[in-house]
Formats: sequence, C-alpha cells, structure tokens
Amino acid sequence: MAIITKITAQKHSDDRLNIFLDDGKGERFAFSVDQDVFIRFNLQKGKELDEFEIIEIQYGDEVKKAYNRALEFLSYRMRSIKEVEEHLRKKECNDPVIQEVIHKLKQYRYVDNLEFANAYVRTQWQTNGKGPSVIQMELVGKGIEPAFIEQALLQYDHSSQIEQAINHVEKVLKKNNKLSTVLLKQKLEQHLMRKGFSYDIISIALEEVKFEQDESEEWAALRKHADKAKRRYQNEEPYQYKMKMKQFLYRKGFAIELIEQYLDEDE
Repeated sequence: MAIITKITAQKHSDDRLNIFLDDGKGERFAFSVDQDVFIRFNLQKGKELDEFEIIEIQYGDEVKKAYNRALEFLSYRMRSIKEVEEHLRKKECNDPVIQEVIHKLKQYRYVDNLEFANAYVRTQWQTNGKGPSVIQMELVGKGIEPAFIEQALLQYDHSSQIEQAINHVEKVLKKNNKLSTVLLKQKLEQHLMRKGFSYDIISIALEEVKFEQDESEEWAALRKHADKAKRRYQNEEPYQYKMKMKQFLYRKGFAIELIEQYLDEDE
C-alpha cells in the first residue's frame, strides 16, 4: 500500500494535479491526474492506494487525456469515428483507451457517422460540386458504413446532379473554346467522370448545353492548331508535310473534309 502524502498543482496546467506517494521508502512523485479524475477517485492527502487502484487511476487519466484530445480535434469540424480513431493513434493512445473514448463521444453525440455522412454529402455536392461516385469513395475512406452512405446520398437527387454537371460543363467550355467539337466532347465527358457523375447524368448535361462548335468556330479552331503544326513540320518534304498535318489535325478531332479544305487552301 502507498499513502498520498502531497498534492500540488502543475505549473503549466491548471487542470492537472501532481500526486506524491509514500510506500514506506520515502515520499516520491508518483503521477499526475486531470482534476476530473482527481474528483472521481476521491483522491486526498492521507488516502491509501493499492497497486490495482493506482493502475486504475492512471488508466482513467489516459482516457481523460485522450477524450480531451478528441474534443479538440472535433472542435474544428465534424469528423467520422474512423478519423477520430486515427487521430488518437497518431497521439500514441492505445486501442482500449480509444474505444472507451469513442463510446463516450457516441453517448454525448459528439460523433455520429450518419449525421457526418449527411453533412459531408451536402458540403461536397453544394460547395465543391462533386458527383455521387466520388463522394461515395471518400466516405468509404472515412470509414462510413455502406448503409449510411446510401442513405446520405439519397438527398443528392437526379435533378441536383444534372444541375451540378451542367455547371461543370459551362466552366470547362469557357476555358476550351478553341478545341474541335470531337475533342471538346471527350474533354467534357472525362472531366465529368473524374468529378464522379454517371454516364446517364453526363449524357443529359451535354444535351442541355450547346457545346458543338458552329462552322466558323470549328474552322477557327482548326486554323489555330494548324498554325502550330505548320511550324513543327514546315521543313518536311511536301508529301510528308501533308501527311503529318493530316495526322496531327485528325488527332485533334477535326473532320477529314475540313482538314482537306485547309490543306487545299494552304497550297
């Protein structure tokens, strides 16, 4: 048995107290505890503690420290349970302590994976314009249960997905008005797929927005790319020049008839 001989406040933390014990070999500093742990275990000068009680007190203090770290982590924004667990592991908390902290956080509803999933879907959809499949993958990575992901994604309905896809199309069109119609369509489809939209949504969005170049726009786009190619191939023999120009412009998505028209005029 050991007897508490002295209790002092820590210099750099008002919430923690130093506990000194005498186990028959003289007084020594034993451990420090949070004030809540101090009160819960009714620690006071003269109280006797056996080895099991000391271990229990120290474990309770580890849980309290981890709980405080979790609350601080949650103070910035909502987190999934997996995110909190990973944060505490980085702080070198052991698994039994982490699980006890998670249990306590759930009790007070500081963590709730369904609530987190609902909020995450709204933010990624309305603020960042992400499509459902990308949001789903991100939620899987954050440890959200499949049923919660499915339920949260219900709020991202068909019409909202089309609206976001159209917004992306319009932004891409502003920056890529010099591409051929074929290449422009490919770029739009690839962009929307990376953003997480299904092929059905992509098809509807492309039908809603005019992206096809008219004849004059297509011609202007071809001339722009052809001028670049001419500088590259201008020293080739005539036949090679013509073949390489054709190949270059065809890869850019221009119709062969339009390419032939340009090369005829170029001659």
